[in-house]
Amino acid sequence: MRIDIITVLPELLQGPFDCSIIKRARDKGLLEIEIHNLREYGLGKHRRVDDYAFGGSAGMVMMIEPIDHIISDLKKQREYDEVIYTSPDGETFNQKIANSLSLLKNIMILCGHYKGIDYRIREHLITKEISIGDYVLTGGELAAAVITDTVVRIIPGVISDEQSALSDSFQDNLLAPPVYTRPADYNGWKVPEVLLSGHERNIREWEFLQAVERTQRIRPDLLE
Repeated sequence: MRIDIITVLPELLQGPFDCSIIKRARDKGLLEIEIHNLREYGLGKHRRVDDYAFGGSAGMVMMIEPIDHIISDLKKQREYDEVIYTSPDGETFNQKIANSLSLLKNIMILCGHYKGIDYRIREHLITKEISIGDYVLTGGELAAAVITDTVVRIIPGVISDEQSALSDSFQDNLLAPPVYTRPADYNGWKVPEVLLSGHERNIREWEFLQAVERTQRIRPDLLE
């Protein structure tokens, strides 16, 4: 998979992609991430990428020309399965969306900033708008990092134990069951006996019932 990320603050994205699972995926050749500085396409001596909004609305707006130019240049190099815009009013990101994105080959992510982008970009160049929650960030860089991390970890071969990723919360609309490790008894706090029994069928049944109970109690909306 290749992910191209367009941002006005590329330095915000250096750290998250240079460690842990994302770094291992890149080292294995399973993932390419390229971060593009939109200011390289900015206008004039000061490389401007924003301007005042028509109509007198408060806040600055990312201009259409720099964005159009960089997207056009990237599209000349390869075809993109999705051109994603990170926006607080986009489709709320979830595991189902992450699963579908993980099957794609090339993804472009445009990080929102300021008051947003010229709406014509959204109308003509963006194929998918994603929000990571009902709140507003300073910019879309953190959202892009969240999307990338969630998608990459479920690409086959990225995590050595693929079954671990498939049993995560939300994969089957259930929260994950409780997990425990040694010691089995700590200060009188004991691990459920069934997990120590070695009886595979009973353990899987217990895990399923626990997942259903936790989901009903914490996130009943998932069961709807």
